[in-house]
Amino acid sequence: MDRGKPGSKMHILSDANGLPLVVGISAGNTHDSEGLKPMIKGPQTRHDPRNGRYFKPQRLHADKAYDRPDLRRWLRWKRIGVRIARKGIESSQRLGRRRRVIERTMSWLSGYRRLSPRYERHPHNYLAFLGLAAAICCYKRLVRLTT
Repeated sequence: MDRGKPGSKMHILSDANGLPLVVGISAGNTHDSEGLKPMIKGPQTRHDPRNGRYFKPQRLHADKAYDRPDLRRWLRWKRIGVRIARKGIESSQRLGRRRRVIERTMSWLSGYRRLSPRYERHPHNYLAFLGLAAAICCYKRLVRLTT
């Protein structure tokens, strides 16, 4: 968190393969952990008509910025497995394999010229371009898997 930092932060929830499922933005001077609850609540609105169940994440892998007791309790209440590095106890290096997936997804999305430096004045326009970039990433993965 940088109190004087202008701009915005991208929040991305991805699957185990790095496909972006939910994207969001927040102000650049807010803490990362405040964007977690809206990201988790997003994919639970989808309904599977065949099984009659809602989709929800099984496990959450995150870095030390998300190590807060209230977030851990909330995730446990939602029955989501938590793998968050603890501040002062665990090294961030142990999350390397899982963390690399989201870092790769972030690099895919920031590779689009419109997103890397934020040109958009209004946040809803920037969020729309971020969602479009996420859809293009998913489409490229689909094309690569089907050909």
